[in-house]
Amino acid sequence: MSSAARIMNGTHGQLWVDGDLWAECTAFQVKVSKTFEDKSRCGQMATDRKLVSVKLTGSVTLDKIYTRNADDIMNAMDGRDTRHTLVGALDDPDAFGAERIAIYGVNFDDQTLADWAAAKGGTVTLPFAATGFKYLDKAEA
Repeated sequence: MSSAARIMNGTHGQLWVDGDLWAECTAFQVKVSKTFEDKSRCGQMATDRKLVSVKLTGSVTLDKIYTRNADDIMNAMDGRDTRHTLVGALDDPDAFGAERIAIYGVNFDDQTLADWAAAKGGTVTLPFAATGFKYLDKAEA
């Protein structure tokens, strides 16, 4: 790394949900958790392990500006599992390039109906699980 200026800054991030820009997004995170199964090997004392599955989870944090995603909540109340496609982009002008990732099969785990306090700006965090992803652009040195 030639300088700290190359560190990607989240201020330059954007999030699209089903093609709509969620401009009030203040944070976006996606993780891949790996599940392993222990395996004993003949002639080897140390236990090895085999990758058997992965789990995609994440969260979206929004400034509370208006009632976001009410249709998703109402669908859940009617017993329908709404799935979404999220595209996160991080395009810091000082970085080595832009990064875009699409997250597929997203269903939000829970959604806050109301959460506010006097003299405090409102935020909402939407945790989710997903079934797939694809890098659309990678930042490479």
